[in-house]
Amino acid sequence: MRKEAILSQFGTKVKLFRNERDISQEKLAELSKLDRTYISSIERGQRNIGILNIIKIADALQVKASSLLEEIGDFDA
Repeated sequence: MRKEAILSQFGTKVKLFRNERDISQEKLAELSKLDRTYISSIERGQRNIGILNIIKIADALQVKASSLLEEIGDFDA
């Protein structure tokens, strides 16, 4: 799977969990101590974020970080 597809799938997962909890991007940004524009770019698949930010987002969404990564395809270099 291509990098772009993986980033898009991850962003979709973040957005899905956020919407399930009825949390705005602004609220997620506040809870995770990240910028709202950063959250937006993640959800649009435009950011390749680090593990610490994945954990911040997972904590803010009250899910395990592994839940954000489940069912995301394998990377083809």
